[in-house]
Amino acid sequence: MSLPVRSVLGVCSGNTCRSPLAAVILAARLAEAPALRDVLVSSAGTGARSGEPASEGSYLVALERGLDLSAHRSRMLTRELVAGADLILTMGASHLRQVTDLGGADRAHLLTEWAGESAEDVDDPYGQAVEVYRETAEQLDQLMAQVVARLQRERDA
Repeated sequence: MSLPVRSVLGVCSGNTCRSPLAAVILAARLAEAPALRDVLVSSAGTGARSGEPASEGSYLVALERGLDLSAHRSRMLTRELVAGADLILTMGASHLRQVTDLGGADRAHLLTEWAGESAEDVDDPYGQAVEVYRETAEQLDQLMAQVVARLQRERDA
């Protein structure tokens, strides 16, 4: 039996749109699951400029959902972040390859696939209308519900 997941790292490109939104949605869902409240969630980007806030679109759609990204600051994916995560969920196949290159092959998965969906990238809403961010948030919310359900099943096993 494997050890339970205690930390999840979400990975996208710039760490200002998808992965921070995914992380805040996952954290909110985990807070509603008593047995999973100890799971830590963070995010990083394969091409992030460190210290950038969440994109305006991600910030706004998070706020619409009662979630707060005001303290988020982007950070570059590093070998140390990969080593410190029990589970790494990437928004795209290119991110998965980079995580694998940093030593995370055994703990890294394409988010859609790990959530039980077909292996597809979560489209990047960067620079698009707020409605596209809303669609991304809705997709991430559905995926994170499936992630929480899987984590719960694995912890119960």
